[in-house]
Amino acid sequence: MSKTKVLFVSQEILPFSSDGTIAQSAREIPQAAHERGKETRIFMPRYGKINERRHQLHEVIRLSGMNLIVDDSDHPLIIKVASIPQIRLQVYFIDNEEFFHRKALMHDDKGELFPDNDMRMIFFAKGVLETVKKLGWAPDIIHCHGWFTSLVPLYVKKLFNRDPHFADSKIVMSLYDDAFKGTLDKKMQKKVAFDHIESSDVSELASPTHTNLMKLGIRYADGVIVGSEGVAPELTQFLSGTDVPVLHQYAESDYLGAVDEFFDTVHAGKSVLVD
Repeated sequence: MSKTKVLFVSQEILPFSSDGTIAQSAREIPQAAHERGKETRIFMPRYGKINERRHQLHEVIRLSGMNLIVDDSDHPLIIKVASIPQIRLQVYFIDNEEFFHRKALMHDDKGELFPDNDMRMIFFAKGVLETVKKLGWAPDIIHCHGWFTSLVPLYVKKLFNRDPHFADSKIVMSLYDDAFKGTLDKKMQKKVAFDHIESSDVSELASPTHTNLMKLGIRYADGVIVGSEGVAPELTQFLSGTDVPVLHQYAESDYLGAVDEFFDTVHAGKSVLVD
């Protein structure tokens, strides 16, 4: 029997970024899945704050060199890789000078959201999926961590749905208490719809708040993990009105085992139907 393949996509991963809940979960869950016999790949953005020399990042030439179109403009994609010390798991980094070489992650030095965060999200999501195609690897489960990854479920189900690498992929979306204030660019819906996606498919993006981004991710997910007790009540209420399987990670004493079993449940279940 072939191994279950799990693709992890996260906005942060230890030890390359902060030690918050997202970064820690995105570090521990792939290791646990690997140790339980699953085949894994891990992706995150290559933020400017990451010290390439310290973490021994290096470019993967065979995967780099592609241009991705975001809002009718070409942007070069660079892929770098590094290993998580002591556990022999590689992390692939989505890199682009315009989007990811700034030292901060999502906010400027005044605490304001970067005005191009929507473009960065689009580039990151496309970059991950295009790179997975280049790897010739077809994930059974795609596990997304954090609001910055919330376009991945949409793209898998709408933009890459006829690609054999993703035709049978199931999506798991993890929710955290990582809410930001305000909204992303009000034109985000139009930018995402540029890729032959109907505006009705991304109606939540008419007002791209944190809550609406996560609702969009949930809409195209086959399973949802509540990773923090402080997830917005509006999101937990929204979840209760769906049929998607839910795991409350924060309430599990052995959350790594519970998440791994949840992967098996979602993998065996029926995928979300998308027109």
